[in-house]
Amino acid sequence: MGLGLWQVQRLAWKSDLIARVDARVAAAPVPAPGPADWAGLTADNAEYRRVSVTGDYVPDSDVLVQAVTERGAGFWVMTPLVTRQGWPVLVNRGFVAADRRDDRPLPAGPQTVTGLLRLSQPDGAFLRANDPEAGRWYSRDTQAIAATLGLTDAAPYFIDADRAGEGQPIGGLTVTAFRNSHLSYALTWFAMAGGLVVLTAYALRG
Repeated sequence: MGLGLWQVQRLAWKSDLIARVDARVAAAPVPAPGPADWAGLTADNAEYRRVSVTGDYVPDSDVLVQAVTERGAGFWVMTPLVTRQGWPVLVNRGFVAADRRDDRPLPAGPQTVTGLLRLSQPDGAFLRANDPEAGRWYSRDTQAIAATLGLTDAAPYFIDADRAGEGQPIGGLTVTAFRNSHLSYALTWFAMAGGLVVLTAYALRG
């Protein structure tokens, strides 16, 4: 019974998460948080917020992060953008296929980027640790990537850019659909608990 109640609590949490993310993804973009707001950013109040920022990409500074998407295996293209206010933020310009990793043209001049705010993903992924010296990245660790590129006072988040035009990199591939099976799990545990009660009562009567 206790496990069933725990699943009900998880159901409420997951339902709230899905509703919150859906609302943020559909909302109009707001200015990307600046340095004065960074200390207060959390997953609850900032993750998947739709934001917009204008600045210039830093040439020859792409970092490729291993990715597996609906389009197959390849890389996220992480590129620093220096905002008009002077602070840098990493932009995930999108996905490139493994066999087309060099096909990632960089737009010149001032760019306005709109997308979803994502908090840093430290340490690594795919059961592998990031190896900056070897140029092997498995997670979008903003602090480590910024340090490798020599960026100072970089934002503690990155922006998953919306898709802009055809070709690579392919933006707009952020996964915002979350599996929610807690109701079925709860019903399973309640059914098992109910069955145990019936069996116990039957055994006592016998």
